Amino acid sequence: MRFSLKIKIFHGRTAPEEAVLVGYGAIIEAYCLAVPLPDTLSLISFKKRQYKKGEWQVFTSRHLPEDTLYKQLVFALRYEGINLLFFKKLFKQLSEKKIEELIQIEPLGQYSRKIWFLYEWLFNKQLNVPDLKVGNFTSLIDEKLQYAVEGTKSSRHRIINNLPGTVNFCPLIYKTEILEKYINDNLSERKSNYLKTIRKDILQRASAFLLLKDSKASFTIEGEAPANNRTMRWGRIIGQAGVKPLSKEELIRLQQIVIENSRFTKMGFRKEGGFVGEHDRTTGEPIPDHISAKWQDLEQLIDGLIETCHKMEAANFNAVLIAAKIAFGFVFIHPFEDGNGRIHRYLIHHILAKTKFAQQGIIFPVSASILNHINDYRNVLESYSHPLLDFIEWEKTKDNNVKVLNNTIDYYRYFDATKLAEFIYGCVEDTIDEVIPNEMNYLQKYDEMKHYLDDNFEMPDKTVALLIRFLEQNDGKISKRVRNNEFSKLTDEEIPEIEKVYKEIFD
Repeated sequence: MRFSLKIKIFHGRTAPEEAVLVGYGAIIEAYCLAVPLPDTLSLISFKKRQYKKGEWQVFTSRHLPEDTLYKQLVFALRYEGINLLFFKKLFKQLSEKKIEELIQIEPLGQYSRKIWFLYEWLFNKQLNVPDLKVGNFTSLIDEKLQYAVEGTKSSRHRIINNLPGTVNFCPLIYKTEILEKYINDNLSERKSNYLKTIRKDILQRASAFLLLKDSKASFTIEGEAPANNRTMRWGRIIGQAGVKPLSKEELIRLQQIVIENSRFTKMGFRKEGGFVGEHDRTTGEPIPDHISAKWQDLEQLIDGLIETCHKMEAANFNAVLIAAKIAFGFVFIHPFEDGNGRIHRYLIHHILAKTKFAQQGIIFPVSASILNHINDYRNVLESYSHPLLDFIEWEKTKDNNVKVLNNTIDYYRYFDATKLAEFIYGCVEDTIDEVIPNEMNYLQKYDEMKHYLDDNFEMPDKTVALLIRFLEQNDGKISKRVRNNEFSKLTDEEIPEIEKVYKEIFD
């Protein structure tokens, strides 16, 4: 079987130059593996230069691996990191004898041992290979390429298993310049230092406003505009994030809070298929943008997600990376008929609070930032969902739902969460640099305007709030209608003075 393939265009991607495809991309093509292509593919150039450009990393001819499965796997593990979904699909196509032969090519080599460990970990099954008695331990994940936990030793393979997850749920994240910059910026400390400069009374009021703002934003993202009492109720729940440990019972409790009127919703974990998308207006047939995990897989997936969350928290894994993996993993699984989106965003709050990333008594209004970047949010969701549609076989049901026909569980537990982590980190930074300071700034200006109105007109708080709202809505002007009705007691001299002070304070 040939693996190395000279290409210029590959599955719709245009390479920066004509070169030889190697590593994961070459093996996926050779075996026709039912997996989405990695975000970054590897090429061998004969122009003696090594560089990265867009979706490609280009190596020189001295990196060209031999045209064998083993050498292509060694290249992939060395330069492209661990891809659990790839290995699960590849191993299913190879016999145990073939895998044992691969391992025996270089029985003490670190890449042979990684392949061996991955097979036994993924399938919970031992190959007919004796335990190693000698050799240094090597980490499964190369921490120059991907984020990992401290890990535990497997004496049989002389491997340190530093996977940040469990066999039932283990998305991985590549180290990128963007993520490394966010992590090195220490956003949690930046937020804490900023909040220390704010008066406690302002901080307490801002916290209440931010809770309501985030709750409203979360409903808006779902295309809903509920009454204030409903948004306030969900805001109070967000304020309690991080208090209760994550569990299946807690997820069900959250759904019951999100869905107040359950007459038309089957509550609890799904017992049928699910999808996100539209229905054909003529036939009613489903038009999926995303297909949810099979309902038969939900218990295993949710158990794995929860166990992985606890494992990463105990290992002091980066809080924002945990939030990205768990929150997006949940929404991709889509375990409920309704309420998944708001619980998905709640999980971000929960993890940031539980890991003490948010520790100043004020929540991160991440949904507000997501709403400000709604197109990026949709794009990052689709970057996972759309490629997956090519590998899910389904048929429509009598009630125009979807029924998944093939085995899909691995797509929901072994995905690349790098883009998701970059997006969440961007929202966290935006929240720290823009959303929270803007709210604090507004409250300080509001108080200044209120003191002016109190001192000069002795207005009650309710009247002050009404006047400031009218000024906000009318570009700092008091309209003729407002003059003649709610504030008819103000004189013609007082009105321009109020407008002038408002402009000085708020502009």
